Amino acid sequence: MKDITQKIQKKLFELQDKKYKEFHGTLCNTCKYEIIGVRVPNLRMLAKDIIKEDFRAFLEDEEITYYEESMLKGLIIGMAKLSFDETCKYLKKFVPIIDNWAVCDITCSSLKITKKNISEMWKFLLPYAKSNNEYEIRFAMVMYLSYYIDKKYIEEIFKIIENIKNDGYYVKMAIAWLISIAYIKEKDITKQFLNTTNIDNWIYNKALQKIIESYRVDKNEKEIIKSMKRK
Repeated sequence: MKDITQKIQKKLFELQDKKYKEFHGTLCNTCKYEIIGVRVPNLRMLAKDIIKEDFRAFLEDEEITYYEESMLKGLIIGMAKLSFDETCKYLKKFVPIIDNWAVCDITCSSLKITKKNISEMWKFLLPYAKSNNEYEIRFAMVMYLSYYIDKKYIEEIFKIIENIKNDGYYVKMAIAWLISIAYIKEKDITKQFLNTTNIDNWIYNKALQKIIESYRVDKNEKEIIKSMKRK
């Protein structure tokens, strides 16, 4: 273990909130790492501090003991001023070790570099969308819904999700979430997709539920969406 990792672990325990540890442990029960119990705003601040130091040494230390260490690595990859190629280098090592929805989703939301490298990141994501690993697929789906719901990419995204044959709960939830965001941003194309798709009934109905729950969908539309539910 590298010195910077030991230093970071010490800081994480200083930020520990034991009540939050109990609460968050019920939400991230798939974690293979021990949860210390550090709130996300504190992790973001710590990530900023680490970036001022030798953060690459931390990213290159492959030994992970705590859940918060993996969260920090995802945040740092997204927040540090890296080239696109270097970002991808670290993601290639990091994405396969993601084992829960929280680390996946926060990493995706931190990857703002995507906005300036849309076509390059699209190519980078394709192998993950076609993976057999639950969280690698989720990583691609959350990246799609975060950065790619527009007329240029939406039809290709729909083709991709129709070809996903993975029963992982967090894959299915991510696809449903993606469809709901697509409906909000590109309603006509998404409605056409919903009327013709052969995706799993559970995903389809969960997507409808998420659309209905959105405050960005008006009451009349919600009634139409309710009538589309599969039995």
